[in-house]
Amino acid sequence: MDPLSASATAAEIVFDRATKRYPGRPQPAVTELSLTIPAGEICVLVGPSGGGKTTAMKMVNRLISITDGDITIDGTSVRSLDLTELRRGIGYVIQQVGLFPHLSVGDNIGTVPKLLGWPKKQIHARAVELLELVGLEAADAKRYPAQLSGGQRQRVGLARALAANPPLMLMDEPFGAIDPITREHLQDEFLRLHRELRKTVIFVTHDIDEAIKMGDRIAILHSGGILAQYDTPDEILANPASEFVERFVGADRGLKRLALRRLGDVELEPAAGAATDAPRCKPTTTLRDALSLMLTEGAQEIVVAGDDDEPVGTLTLQRVSELLREQVTA
Repeated sequence: MDPLSASATAAEIVFDRATKRYPGRPQPAVTELSLTIPAGEICVLVGPSGGGKTTAMKMVNRLISITDGDITIDGTSVRSLDLTELRRGIGYVIQQVGLFPHLSVGDNIGTVPKLLGWPKKQIHARAVELLELVGLEAADAKRYPAQLSGGQRQRVGLARALAANPPLMLMDEPFGAIDPITREHLQDEFLRLHRELRKTVIFVTHDIDEAIKMGDRIAILHSGGILAQYDTPDEILANPASEFVERFVGADRGLKRLALRRLGDVELEPAAGAATDAPRCKPTTTLRDALSLMLTEGAQEIVVAGDDDEPVGTLTLQRVSELLREQVTA
């Protein structure tokens, strides 16, 4: 079966000593990169400028050619796939969005389905479905990109990338040019979508906090596209493979690990003895955000409340301190 067919929900991606050299440059842009991205996971490529993140990602859809080594999609080399079919079978989202200004939102979303020969009614239905999926309205299909906010355009770009139901998505700093509040909301929306759709995603960012939040796995690259560490966010924060990785993730890596756990994941103390004026949080709140709230409010504890606003337990500052110590020794 074609690894990029619409019937494939996700695809395993393997970088096998993938290398990119440019004429006249002594050092490769990407050096023998080897890693496996399991089907349905988000792999974040992160690192400093010049680390080859975007180059590595663009080698997947051959926007940049591979000099040596290979990249396979479900066991099929990208070199052996027809270039047009390869690119049509991969969703692509970039920071600048790249919507066609002369086309309506609906026509922008339907770009690839139209190239694939879908009937007009099917394209329209898919556009409406995706607009609602990314938090916009069906009526927005008739609007033009200039009539949308930056966050709305980014949502349309995401919908366009999903239009033909690709098993693989490439995302190049997709939320980098958006204000922090909209950015966080779009990150959350994308993670929600990913839980539903389970696409394989290669996500490029320079922001380690975004990488920790978005990635099932993180590949940290340094100069020359050399892989410094590839693992889960928690493992990288707990056990940096080198001094470079330790510096890159930051001295607050213990606090960053708190962002990976939610209040609903830890043992809470009984709510009965909580102060009546204690701040309240949902079980979905991260331990890091809970700690921040306690420090901001000058509180020694917070009350964790369910959807019905009934307390389910409390978390104390002392308990957070204990969890931090446990993480350091883990």
